[in-house]
Amino acid sequence: MAEYELVHEIKNLCRNNQMRDIFFEEVECDDPETYLRNRLQGKQVELTPEPGPEGAVTIHALVDGMMEKYVFTPL
Repeated sequence: MAEYELVHEIKNLCRNNQMRDIFFEEVECDDPETYLRNRLQGKQVELTPEPGPEGAVTIHALVDGMMEKYVFTPL
């Protein structure tokens, strides 16, 4: 299983508020997209993965109508 640093950003959709909620954690998984589908089970989810440099993966997610971004960087 691979180890990743996961950066999770939740965009704030409120007017005049440019802040974002940002969370950091370390996770172990074989596939970031499968990991997110399991993590978000029970919610309406659309995922758009983008491979990045050196094995990093950015996944843009629409979760119950809210835009979220997950960046998996190999450790």
